[in-house]
Amino acid sequence: MAKNLQPTESLATGVGALPHTDPVRACDDVIGIFARFPYVPTLPNRSVKEGIVFCDSPRVPGAEIRDNKLLVGKERDLMPEMERVYLDYLELNYREYGIETEYGSGFAEMQRRDLSGARTLKCQITGPVTFGMQVTDTNRRPIYYDEQFADLLPKISALRALWCEKEMLKIPGISETLVVLNEPYLAALGSSVIPIQVESVRAGWEDVSSVLDGCLGIHCCSNTDWKFIFSLKPAFLSFDAFTCAKEFLLYLDSLADFMESGGVVAWGIVPADYTVFSVQSEDSLIEQYQEIRRRVTEYVDPVIFDAQSMITPTCGIRFSDEQGSREIMECACRISELIRGE
Repeated sequence: MAKNLQPTESLATGVGALPHTDPVRACDDVIGIFARFPYVPTLPNRSVKEGIVFCDSPRVPGAEIRDNKLLVGKERDLMPEMERVYLDYLELNYREYGIETEYGSGFAEMQRRDLSGARTLKCQITGPVTFGMQVTDTNRRPIYYDEQFADLLPKISALRALWCEKEMLKIPGISETLVVLNEPYLAALGSSVIPIQVESVRAGWEDVSSVLDGCLGIHCCSNTDWKFIFSLKPAFLSFDAFTCAKEFLLYLDSLADFMESGGVVAWGIVPADYTVFSVQSEDSLIEQYQEIRRRVTEYVDPVIFDAQSMITPTCGIRFSDEQGSREIMECACRISELIRGE
């Protein structure tokens, strides 16, 4: 069963994709900036196969790329492949669910590194809800609305997450791992236009969390039913605090319970959109963060808030260039250092 992170003490880390096409340069930047809490960058500008959803498509029955779109073809019988996934899940046969280099060059490069200065390594995979809502069948119907796939996808995510956890622990210096489910489609919770059943989400989350020994988190960049997300008890929750803090702080009671029980909030306070970032200053971003802290510490002991927080950029940094991405990540790191009094 997945567990909580050690207190993160307001350290900084990054989120998701970078604009780089060279995994060596990408990992150099991540390790150089976030030495104590590095993360595995994804590089979608390198290949369509490294983009969200595509990067986690191997081993999904019927999945194929057509005209740079990912879909599930049902022209052939998929039941034998589905049964194989269920058997692998029951027996925890995770080795065939790993990230191949062509789908995750950043992961392959990070595996070659010595991270002796780090305490934790974070990686991100596409969550089953987002995968199932973004990938369609040949009739353009999201496969998440197929009951068989809605039940199957979390098992595939679980085996991939378990592989990631095992591989990250082999990297010198890493004693704690964090796998984050990238779930932007959780913003649709409660929507009548894009219906997603919360109990299906909960069951899928439990499928993944039940097989891990390390830590499991969620990234949702937009507003959602945060009370429900807190109820899943992720070890780590990251979101766009620069844009969505007002709505997030409507759930202060649930947030307080979450942080007091050991949950970590990664406050995406540094905008990843370089045109927005370029008109901000460190002082303005720190001021925004301190206002968030003031609000939350009306409900949570300040010591707990600082211990259970992290500073990150928002997602979307891949749309900058390499230099811009470094500036954004370095800003997050400096804000963390100032908050920590370093």
